[in-house]
Amino acid sequence: MPTLEDYVARVEGTCGAEKDVIVFFKYEKKDEAIANVLKRAKTVNKIAGIIFELTYENFSFRLYTSGKAIFRSVKNREELNTLLGKLLL
Repeated sequence: MPTLEDYVARVEGTCGAEKDVIVFFKYEKKDEAIANVLKRAKTVNKIAGIIFELTYENFSFRLYTSGKAIFRSVKNREELNTLLGKLLL
């Protein structure tokens, strides 16, 4: 059974009310991670086929085909991990 560590290479930024958090997916798993996220989240906008503006539950974020996602207004690491678990696993 896959875990978050199988997909996530690193997380940058700080969690908080108005902070953005950048999640970098592992290179060898990025295509699978992107496919899983696109399957579960609602696409709001697609820019040139390389940037997806998405929503899932009460969260909005951008997903890049390079293997990076920027989540807005994530309160803490636990909330981020829960959200990533729902999107990836």
